[in-house]
Amino acid sequence: MPAYTDQTGNTISLHFPPGRIISLVPSQTEFLFDLGLQNQIAGITRFCIHPKKYFHLKPQVGGTKKINIDIIHQLQPDLILANKEENVKEQVAECATRYPVWVSDVKNLLDAYEMMTQIGLITAREKEAYKIITTIQASFTELSFQLQSLKKNRTAYLIWNKPYMTTGGDTFIHAMLEMAGFVNAFEKEIRYPEISIRQLKDMNLETLLLSSEPFPFSERHKQELQILLPHTRIILVDGEMFSWYGSRLLKSAAYFEKLLGQSRH
Repeated sequence: MPAYTDQTGNTISLHFPPGRIISLVPSQTEFLFDLGLQNQIAGITRFCIHPKKYFHLKPQVGGTKKINIDIIHQLQPDLILANKEENVKEQVAECATRYPVWVSDVKNLLDAYEMMTQIGLITAREKEAYKIITTIQASFTELSFQLQSLKKNRTAYLIWNKPYMTTGGDTFIHAMLEMAGFVNAFEKEIRYPEISIRQLKDMNLETLLLSSEPFPFSERHKQELQILLPHTRIILVDGEMFSWYGSRLLKSAAYFEKLLGQSRH
């Protein structure tokens, strides 16, 4: 059986190509479907909402943080796809005692390209993966040209409410903020630190971005924060465009281009 090394350095062996795949990562699930693997996908999580037409057609194995091992055993996968950040280490390790588990670790676009390349290789969809990657690369190259003449906005990106939580410099969201033309005011922090309104005020932010996930910020939250931060432009943003690192990236650069206009008018 061929062997493959994942992005955490772990090597797995599996029957090639895998006929039954379980994905524990929403952005990677969407990528699998875009590779044309709908018949090979045996299970997904309840957060794997894209493509919508398949959401209710595939067995669900729980959430990204709470996997139902019994259902996984029933599905008897040839391959499980997981992620270092999104899934629980102990649950992934338990799955790995019975099945090949390939784990991604994505902190920037290069990591995302590598993940897609490797999954394409493992699933015998190299050409399809290459086409998706090159299209994404071209869209971000075009965006970078547009950003060259623009001053980057100082911003913070909120992912949670009560307590407020933002994104540090070691996250994929941070990398996407930079690609979108923003300077992350909390880039020296790690992971997803809790922050206060006082900290947000002291940062003299030009822009504050409120994500749609994992906490669904709404117009009400925007208005509440606008009173507290009267000199900051506050924008509700689609969190999938900043945090999904699979084929959803095909849409990110165009979304960021539109966002540039909102953040500067």
